[in-house]
Amino acid sequence: MTKTARALVRTMRPRQWVKNIFVAAPLVFARHLGDPAYALRTAFAVLAFCALSGAVYAFNDVRDAEADRQHATKQHRPIAARELSERAALVWAAALALGALAGCFALSPVLAGIAALYLVQNLAYSLGLKQVAFVDVGLIASGFLLRVLGGAAAIAVPASRWLLLCTALLALFLGLGKRGHELLWAARTQRATTTRAALAGYRIEVVRIAMIVLAVITCAAFIAYTLYPHTIEFFGTDRLVYVAPFVVIGVVRFLILALWRAGDESPTDAMLRDPWFLLDLAGATATTLYVIYG
Repeated sequence: MTKTARALVRTMRPRQWVKNIFVAAPLVFARHLGDPAYALRTAFAVLAFCALSGAVYAFNDVRDAEADRQHATKQHRPIAARELSERAALVWAAALALGALAGCFALSPVLAGIAALYLVQNLAYSLGLKQVAFVDVGLIASGFLLRVLGGAAAIAVPASRWLLLCTALLALFLGLGKRGHELLWAARTQRATTTRAALAGYRIEVVRIAMIVLAVITCAAFIAYTLYPHTIEFFGTDRLVYVAPFVVIGVVRFLILALWRAGDESPTDAMLRDPWFLLDLAGATATTLYVIYG
């Protein structure tokens, strides 16, 4: 792999593509995981959203190149470090986006429409809405909802209202966690608005309270979903509630990583490196699959 190719891959941030696993949620909870045709369609949709995410990251890094050069860690991003030209990044971003949208249209026009909306929303975020406090977090949450809707469209099943509610609450929680981490980093380095103007609209005390409230509501919503009569009837068991302890532990662990053990890396990166969180995630995944399919 050439130096330019490596820089392009880093710019697309493959580690962040884990968020696109939400595209596969409808497949799992619609009980179609064992159907090869459905699984293949979902896998393609996941890849399409990964390509769109990569394109958006490249575009965003071009827009933020100068600001990133003032950041302790973001200055090492390929475009900010001048390892990848802005022109090359934009060309590849356009190619990835167009290819993903064309593939989505071939699979399902509805999926293509959702993917296009996801792309437009992320471009609007990069072009200025990320500078508006709380609107930025709302857009992050809507991106997760569009992933779930895209996954449902890919296999032509309705998206569960409970799944959408839990996704929205969790996404708001994660988005606020990212802003809380940035506030703590800014206070520590005395760079409050150097890299993100929206931080001026946040207060760490408010973010902490909001995150704790969202953590409680998110866990309560998931437990309510598992105990909902239609859920028990659909899965033929009331044991989905066994996943709830893993959800609670994961939410609490993210809260700690974002607000009480904030380091230089984002809470998402810290989460994916944290052995306790990964162990909890493995337990939640295994339990969910066993209850639904075992």
